[in-house]
Amino acid sequence: SMKPVTINRDEYCDKVYACWLGKNIGGTLGTPLEGNKDTHSLTFFDPVPSKALPNDDLDLQLVWLKMLQDRGIRPRLSDFADYWLEHLAPYPWDEYGFCLRNLSRGLRPPISGCFENDFIDQMGSPIRSELWACIAPGNPQLAAEMAWKDAVLDHAGGEGVYGEMFFAALESAAFVESDPMNLIDIGLQMIPIHTAISRAARAAVWCYNNEIPWAEARELILKRYKHEHPCNAPQNIGFTIIRWLYGKDFGDRLCQAVNCGYDTDCTGATLGSILGILGGTAGIPEKWSEPVGDGIVLHAYTRGLTAPATVGELTEQTVALADLVMQERSNTVEFGDRTSVSGNRLAGLRRSDRARRMLERDYQAATVPAGNDVEITLHYYGEPVIRPKLPKLVGVSVERSEMPISARLELVTPHGWKVTLEGSQGNQAMFCISADDVRDTNQVRIRFQSDGDSGQADFVFLGPGEAKGYRPAHWVPTCSKCNARVEACICGG
Repeated sequence: SMKPVTINRDEYCDKVYACWLGKNIGGTLGTPLEGNKDTHSLTFFDPVPSKALPNDDLDLQLVWLKMLQDRGIRPRLSDFADYWLEHLAPYPWDEYGFCLRNLSRGLRPPISGCFENDFIDQMGSPIRSELWACIAPGNPQLAAEMAWKDAVLDHAGGEGVYGEMFFAALESAAFVESDPMNLIDIGLQMIPIHTAISRAARAAVWCYNNEIPWAEARELILKRYKHEHPCNAPQNIGFTIIRWLYGKDFGDRLCQAVNCGYDTDCTGATLGSILGILGGTAGIPEKWSEPVGDGIVLHAYTRGLTAPATVGELTEQTVALADLVMQERSNTVEFGDRTSVSGNRLAGLRRSDRARRMLERDYQAATVPAGNDVEITLHYYGEPVIRPKLPKLVGVSVERSEMPISARLELVTPHGWKVTLEGSQGNQAMFCISADDVRDTNQVRIRFQSDGDSGQADFVFLGPGEAKGYRPAHWVPTCSKCNARVEACICGG
């Protein structure tokens, strides 16, 4: 039987190429002004480059590309953590640095994304949305589901998660729908109305629909969503949308997005991707594509990664993954002669049950693999810290292929700790643990038994010596020579 969404393969490949090319163009245009909060008056690259500028906006997705190639198209939270540690360890900035600090202390996602992390509302994950859109074209909620797993690594519980889900869904839908208002609406279905991202996006749309001049629209967005950190997500997503709606053509839209200031490489890069998907390569004028060319330039902090050398290679590798996703994960989309959506096209694209299921997951938890397709989650019920002589309740749950399985659960703690089972039902159990004497880092083991299957996973509790809090609005320590994280500096200093 035919699937409801059909996508012409050649058209799709062209749009993927234009997506990555647009991302490079917008990122290169915006990078020189990154962090500057003034309005600007760019009409073209300044300075005009001879190749693309390196940008974490793209590099982090190249790491996920490799992860999907190595580990398959159903990535688990632990896969993201492994690849982040392997290839991105030097990154010190904001949420990246704190995610790495948590991972290296033994915490696992999603708690790795929010514990002692001041930067969960930022743009670090909304800028990683395109890969999910490109491998799940025409399937916005699958793109949003994968974006959630990516984003919680370093933004769990924060606006960054909503921003990535919003853009991934919007961009996925852009392969089969072209009306900006419909695309924004589809993206908004994936995230709660109460989020600042949702409200900032709706504010931008309201300003456009009510013919508010763009400079005034920018001021209105800042009145409500202004944050002193230039990379805070809601203000930047508002800017991206007003410039998309108000702009005249590809170059004008990109320049105006960057001219709003703040996180200019990210607003430029994301809008470049969206316009690339919508218009394909024909929609990107040569005067814009020529200066950046086809080459991919990695950031010095991205290490040990054999990445595609060109946008063309990146496109081929992205398409190969999309083929797998369509066969194995998408019951609604297929390649065919011409791009079409049957039935009520917007109703199908607006479905959000998969995205909502992800948003119901517990952020104050760590999920770790325990054998074949089984994952065990430790619910910390608060911070991942145990304090001497203070009993702590924790929960445990077990799933196979993300579906609950009933199991007998056992919690093994360090010598001298007390554990009591408070109750268990189905795939969940609750324990009370306490210890008189607590080290800085403490490992517990959770074992499960279910229908002849068994497995185990290890988790970390920090002690008060390791969980002292962190100075607000500061980064992790960096090397004085290469500015990378001290623990993974790239100069040997």
